[in-house]
Parts: sequence; structure tokens; C-alpha cells
Amino acid sequence: MNPITSFIVVILVLAGFGLGRMTESPAVTGVFILLAAIVALSLKVANAWQKFVILRAGRLQGVKGPGLFLIFPIIDTIAAVIDERIQTTAFNAEQALTRDTVPVNVDAIIFWRVHDAQKAALEISDYRQAIDRVAQTSLREMIGSSMLSALLSERQAADEALRAAIAAKTAQWGVSVTSV
Repeated sequence: MNPITSFIVVILVLAGFGLGRMTESPAVTGVFILLAAIVALSLKVANAWQKFVILRAGRLQGVKGPGLFLIFPIIDTIAAVIDERIQTTAFNAEQALTRDTVPVNVDAIIFWRVHDAQKAALEISDYRQAIDRVAQTSLREMIGSSMLSALLSERQAADEALRAAIAAKTAQWGVSVTSV
């Protein structure tokens, strides 16, 4: 529970107990506790780098965040919390063969970010794992289609070609690849 929601819940519970004692009615206390529970389940806060994908009865309700927002408990669910900051994924192509049949071990790191939280949450089941698999496959394809001398002498061109290949495959999931 976020600090804003916690504060409101504590105030409601204390007000409920205070009014319940003043009126000598446990029903008043119960109403305030019920209200506090509803607020605790409804009030959400997304940080500046987060997007919450909300489903209402299984259908897309919207993408919320950053900031304070409400959901309706029971009928609304948070399908995903997407981090829109730049992420890194390390990957390798162990014992890949170049076009001139030289075995090489290549390690790489891609820098990527989610630019469309809705697509990342709904178009693919696990976008992080898919990015890793696409990166490994693209690296193997690039190595297999290149001569060893070209990989060694034209490293920046190879990096850009790999970035473009990965970006083309991940764009439909709402993911942008910034560099390799």
C-alpha cells in the first residue's frame, strides 16, 4: 500500500473509532472500517516511470499512471505494472559459427525500453523473456551471415545491424531498442 492510501486509511479508521465512541454506536465504526477497506483496495499510485494496465471484467479499461488513480475492487484488476525506464539485457551466442565456419563466442548487451505499456502487457505473455530470445536469435543470425573478419573490423556496423534487427522484431510488442 502506498503512503497516501495508508494515510487516508489510518485517518478513516481513527475517525471511525472516534465517532463510534462519541455516538456509542459500533455500526458507525463498522461503516468507517468498511470505507477504509474500500479505499485501501481502490486508491493506487504509479511512480513517474510506471504504467498500470487495468482490465475491467477481462477487457482493457485503460493504462494509468503516473500519479494517483482509482480502480473498482473486484471488477478491476491490474494486469501488469510496466517499468518505462531504460532496461538492459545481457545475452550471448555460445559457439555460433560465422559464414566462414569459424566458431565464436559473442556476448552483448541491449538497452531497451517499453514505449507502449498496453502492447507490452497484452500482445505477448512475457515481453522480457521474448526480448532475450529475440536478441539471442538475432545475434546468431548475424554471426552466421557474417565473415569473422567483417565482425572484427566493422563492429559498429554489426552493432547497428543487430540493433535494427532486434528493434524490428520487438516493435510490435511496444518495445524500443536504443542500442547494442
